[in-house]
Amino acid sequence: MKKEIEVFDYANEIIKAVQTGVLLTTKVADKVNSMTIGWGTLGIEWSKPIFTVFVRENRFTKHQLEQNPEFTINIPYGAFDKKILGICGTKSGRELDKIKELNLTLEKPNHISVPAVKELPLTLECRIIYKQTQDERQITAENRKTFYPQDVDSLFHGSNKDFHTAYYGEIVSAYIIE
Repeated sequence: MKKEIEVFDYANEIIKAVQTGVLLTTKVADKVNSMTIGWGTLGIEWSKPIFTVFVRENRFTKHQLEQNPEFTINIPYGAFDKKILGICGTKSGRELDKIKELNLTLEKPNHISVPAVKELPLTLECRIIYKQTQDERQITAENRKTFYPQDVDSLFHGSNKDFHTAYYGEIVSAYIIE
């Protein structure tokens, strides 16, 4: 069962959760993949509620988003197994079926093709309405040095040589799985 919510009534919980990690879930064909993210913004653009995610160029999730411009944000609400965020934040969907590995429960979405994850029940269903690749020349030198060192291989967890694409997702449905 899902309890529909007004997303901005839960803005504080959502933003606090982003700081410690939420799941960005994608789906292409039968392949569902969840990745832990710690960067995201909640707001309004073009008079629509928006959740913006930032995905590095070499991530499997970026490949998924380029194939299907929909995603869910799955937010811890109440007690949950922190191992979910750990594995989804360190393992690539290219090599591992994280949904199967973690025995996650997928819930049918309301308006998009990407399912929700019951174990992180506060869910935002999003449809991409804009995307933009970061311009490295516009990032401060301090942030480039801290977040984008160029002396690492960018294919693995913790590697951060490559820049991000910002995906602006219109929130088309918000609910808590009960």
